[in-house]
Amino acid sequence: MQLGFVSAILPDLSLEEVLAFAADEGFACVEVMCWPPGGADRRYAGVTHLDVTNLTDDHAGRVRDLVKKHGVAISGLGYYPNPLDPNPEHRRTVVEHLTKVIAAAPKVGVGVVNTFVGRDPHLPAEANWPRAREVWPGLVKEAESAGVALGIENCPMLFSADEWPGGKNLASSPASWRRLFAEFPSPRLGLNFDPSHLVWQHIDIARAVREFGRRFVHVHAKDARLDPDRMYEVGILGLNWHTPKLPGMGDVDWGRFFSALTDAKYNGPVCVEVEDRAYEGSLEDRKRSLRQSRHFLRQWVA
Repeated sequence: MQLGFVSAILPDLSLEEVLAFAADEGFACVEVMCWPPGGADRRYAGVTHLDVTNLTDDHAGRVRDLVKKHGVAISGLGYYPNPLDPNPEHRRTVVEHLTKVIAAAPKVGVGVVNTFVGRDPHLPAEANWPRAREVWPGLVKEAESAGVALGIENCPMLFSADEWPGGKNLASSPASWRRLFAEFPSPRLGLNFDPSHLVWQHIDIARAVREFGRRFVHVHAKDARLDPDRMYEVGILGLNWHTPKLPGMGDVDWGRFFSALTDAKYNGPVCVEVEDRAYEGSLEDRKRSLRQSRHFLRQWVA
């Protein structure tokens, strides 16, 4: 396994500065964010360390040169929108940009693109599958043509009452992953697995790794701390009773998780994803969060 981090936590830095920091701190890889330039509509989105909208051959060559110069691999290109958004115009814009990310990956020597399946949160899960059948066959075909694996992250994207009850990502549980792979049976479709999202859903992480580990193309390392007092107040049907934390500061059993990963023979990237607000005060705090996470995870990722 290769220890890295998600570049979204360092929006202040250029791609070269991100790779230089990773090299200095002993990280082997970085997942590079590829949002369209122009800002974001939610936290941790909108970061553009690689602009794929006008990626020339010369620019792609410079990116490959930077990777070689710093000795840090790009583990994947990341873009996490809602491809099944209920607004047709927005959905079309998202799919067009995701297609550009897929096309850019082989140009910069990258074999993985990480994203969400998406979901209309106001429709039942079953009612979302017809729209998925409209959108995803074309994206899977693009990935197959480019020789790229699609890593679907398992975050439900459920943070507010507006997203209740289903969130904005359909592929968030074992049942939905089985359905996803049955609907789109391509070897180019896999999971970008984040254990923190299973903690607050009360899904057995190690069991999920044992069942689906062979479909992992990328892994995020993020923790989640459950809040029993908030749970007491609102119950399991409420919101905001878990908090994203750095690895080792929440309720993920990391030893059991990595034990399951090794049993599943996963040998790919494990990228720290920082969404811990306690470390957002400054650029130095965010850099410190990555150093601290690296120190903790090196127990399992040498």
